[in-house]
Amino acid sequence: MHRLFFHLILFLNFASLFVQASPSASMVEKAVLLEDKTDEQISLLQSLEPDLELINLLTLWKEGGIFLFETTDHQKIALRLDGAKDADEKQAAFYLNGSFPKDTSGKPLRLLASDLNAAETDSDLRTAMKSILDLAGLSSPDKSARLQAVETLGMEQDPARLPALRSRRQKETDAQILRSISEAIALAELKSSEPETVSNACRTLGDLGSIRSQDVLKAIAKTTGTPARSAQDALRKIEQHLVYVNTWGTLFRGLSLGSVLLVAALGLAVTFGLMGIINMAHGEMIAIGAYTTYVVQCIFGPGLELSPFGFHLSFPSLQATGWFYDSYFLFAIPLSFLTAACAGIALERCVIRFLYRRPLESLLATWGVSLVLQQLFRLTFGANNVQVASPSWLSGHWTLNDVSFGWNRIFVIGFALIIVFCVFQLLSRTPLGLLIRAVMQNRSMAACMGVRTERVNLLTFGLGSGLAGLAGAFLSQIGNVGPSLGQSYIVDAFMTVVVGGVGSLFGTIYSAFGIGMADQSLQQILGNPVLGKILVLAGIILFLQWRPSGLFSTRSRSIDN
Repeated sequence: MHRLFFHLILFLNFASLFVQASPSASMVEKAVLLEDKTDEQISLLQSLEPDLELINLLTLWKEGGIFLFETTDHQKIALRLDGAKDADEKQAAFYLNGSFPKDTSGKPLRLLASDLNAAETDSDLRTAMKSILDLAGLSSPDKSARLQAVETLGMEQDPARLPALRSRRQKETDAQILRSISEAIALAELKSSEPETVSNACRTLGDLGSIRSQDVLKAIAKTTGTPARSAQDALRKIEQHLVYVNTWGTLFRGLSLGSVLLVAALGLAVTFGLMGIINMAHGEMIAIGAYTTYVVQCIFGPGLELSPFGFHLSFPSLQATGWFYDSYFLFAIPLSFLTAACAGIALERCVIRFLYRRPLESLLATWGVSLVLQQLFRLTFGANNVQVASPSWLSGHWTLNDVSFGWNRIFVIGFALIIVFCVFQLLSRTPLGLLIRAVMQNRSMAACMGVRTERVNLLTFGLGSGLAGLAGAFLSQIGNVGPSLGQSYIVDAFMTVVVGGVGSLFGTIYSAFGIGMADQSLQQILGNPVLGKILVLAGIILFLQWRPSGLFSTRSRSIDN
């Protein structure tokens, strides 16, 4: 065994002579073998032109993925291990340039990581690696990587980075990155010893509205001379830019909050506004939609095991990855509607059908159903919240002039408008919508005309509950899902419907966006979310005292009589 191991080492040394290493791989290998000579290692790495191979090798080195293999004559070779482990926990060995050594039988060499020593790094070497990686990131084909590299170099305020940043500015074509490069260059020029250069940098930062440079500019503003006056002017411009950012950010947050309220209240506008049923279990229909989204995510991902009432339920996993896993939400949207609609139909058949025109009894009965469903959620999914991960196409955000627009919020706004349009078309342009409006305005007359009112009641309640399920699916992308999720929105949903006008779809839309805008604006102005919500509630109470029927009151002959 020892003789075989000795021949292996000789073969490795002999094979390494014929490996045509690339410049980056060859220099990194030399740097790795220069143990305990940090200055020489840093000098060697800094002499390299950053490229993709250098980025990969330095990242691998920082993460402890480069190993030193020592021969019998005490010579060392830099190797990396890759691929799956075999039954003996061994992995394939590779040189840093990607070629692989072979054993005496001609097969790729496999080694055990625990038998090798990882190439060590100290703090100075890791700092140098980070600097090289940041500079290399300027040439990355990925826009987000280039933007992050520019922002990182800007915050360092190192004048030595100016040549690289100026060189990148001549090649860059993306407007957002060009703006960040100008900001990074100005931040680095603030360290200049020339007052004119510092003044020009201050003016540039002021014109850009650089929020990140406020602390540095405040320090310069406390000094004397031309740079101090330029810094003061820049700070005034940045404050004006902050007003702009906060205004548009508040409007977007109000719009997104209004969309959330609209989606949550839309189903209630059908069951309460059109049918006159005070459904206190409407919030639990929202939770059903959210939990359906969670179950669909688990089926696409790791699977799900549940044990309600001692019964074991197993949902198999599709082991989805990539775009297929990200598509789970597209399947969850219709399933959330159908699941909540079925639950609403069951509630109507078992409870609500016996309580029409009896508002107090329906309120108490549905409140009891709400408590039962909450406990059922706890027994099935646990008392703690469950996490629903957003797909990658809803996880990012879009930044425009420092105003951030989250993709999940934009999606909720867009889909809320689509739902409103579909519901309006259903109620005004379809035979079912005609029957719903006829039954809700005068149930007895509709029955005399041959309308099957019980079936219309069933479909209407199912529609309202299904819309609540859609709200739950959207809310799962904004926050955690728990047994009391619906209770967080039921009061706001009722307020939205009442302020808009009971039975008015357009009133619900105006009310949702109005309440959302008022809530976010007051929070921004007062700087206190609790006080802002209190003032919104007080405003709603005063409005209803002045106009009890809401913004748009529904009128018909039966109501007038």
